[in-house]
Amino acid sequence: MSASPSQPPAPQVTAGDLRAAGRTPACPFRIQMDDGSDLFFAQPLRVLPGKRVVGRAMWNGIPVLAKLFIAEESARHWERERKGILALGQAGLPTPPLLTAGRLAKGGHYLLTRYLDPASPLDTREDTLKDWLCPVADLLGHMHAHGLLQTDPHLSNFLLHDGRLFLIDGDGVRTYRAGDQRAPRRNLALFLAQLPIRQAGRHAEAIDAYRRAFPAAAIDPKELAAEVHEARAERLRDYLTKSVRDCGQFQVERTFNRFTAVVRSEIERLAPILRDPDAWMARGVTLKKGNTSTVARIAVDGGEVVIKRYNIKGLIHAISRFWRPSRAWHSWREGHRLSLLGIPTPAPLALIEQRFGPLRGKAWLITAYSSGPNLLQIWTQTALPPPNEMRALREILHALDEARISHGDMKASNLIWLSRGIALIDLDSMKQHSSQASFSRARKRDMRRLLKNWPRASPLRDALASTFKAWL
Repeated sequence: MSASPSQPPAPQVTAGDLRAAGRTPACPFRIQMDDGSDLFFAQPLRVLPGKRVVGRAMWNGIPVLAKLFIAEESARHWERERKGILALGQAGLPTPPLLTAGRLAKGGHYLLTRYLDPASPLDTREDTLKDWLCPVADLLGHMHAHGLLQTDPHLSNFLLHDGRLFLIDGDGVRTYRAGDQRAPRRNLALFLAQLPIRQAGRHAEAIDAYRRAFPAAAIDPKELAAEVHEARAERLRDYLTKSVRDCGQFQVERTFNRFTAVVRSEIERLAPILRDPDAWMARGVTLKKGNTSTVARIAVDGGEVVIKRYNIKGLIHAISRFWRPSRAWHSWREGHRLSLLGIPTPAPLALIEQRFGPLRGKAWLITAYSSGPNLLQIWTQTALPPPNEMRALREILHALDEARISHGDMKASNLIWLSRGIALIDLDSMKQHSSQASFSRARKRDMRRLLKNWPRASPLRDALASTFKAWL
């Protein structure tokens, strides 16, 4: 079929071609449907290599969201997506309507829904959650009231269009047995667990909105809190495991001499640095030069990044580090732990380790650069901090408290003031504790280390000691 005047020429492809293209299918393209007509696929929005290509397309002159199921055994996922969308629609829940679904001409399946434009998935920013947390909880309650669950009820599965929320991801829709109180409660717990941990204080508000939509819900606060904790811990375990293996979010390469992990969206930008991090550090601005680590800020396409090199001081130090994960490895994981929990820290972008088989040597960590001053620079011993800065310190410490995370080196210089709050840096000694007793001891050490930045009996130190008295 030739291109219409409104559409540029595009090559004809098959599901097999899309499988072979991996993560980067060339767009635009045309693909033939079971009725012999062509779907014009303009822009990919999500690609699961070898399995699925999702994006903006044109069908019969109508803009649509196209989901192409390209795996050889794609029928099961396609059918589950189709049934999920239909179930949401039959329950009267807002979801982009299904326009058509069927087989692709040469293997695979397609599913087309209305393309909502403009539309954006919800995110975890404070201003978003301020307005939309309770409406999302309300919509989740209505879903449960109709006997439906979403297997992964995170915020990006709720789309905002023209001031209304829409449910997406029909593949994740499931039914549950009538009268089963545990299934919807666990689903609610999973939703709450995926919120930034600083939102823990709003859980009660969200639960109230959920209950108004689903009055029959049986929610025991202690059971729900335990399930939120369990779901959050499981998400962390899964995500931290992914951070050091090749997957959709991370590219990981292992050789006899080297290990690298990089956030996929940063691969192209950081490729020159990954090849020779020391050369880039030499041309950057040195922020710290110590025996055990060297830190430099460098300019790279799209902004600035920080490289921290973990040095090996000598033979004895090398032998002591050979068998243990490097400090860069530890900081990489802890940075992703904080990011998943919504606790501000410069985004960890890449990890490099020198290897000799299973033995580890020098290592590098690359993070985003946070340009704000640290608290030691902006807080003086003779004055109290502005209320917004003190509130930001309380918020980040309460978030660490909720997650049972100790920093391990809580110097004021490791707390960076940003316009949106306080961010943590230097995560080499960070730890998430399995017991409250262990965490309480570590938290006390953190607070004492923070207070040591200012003289005894100074107004600032006294104010901090009074505010955080329970933690000392």
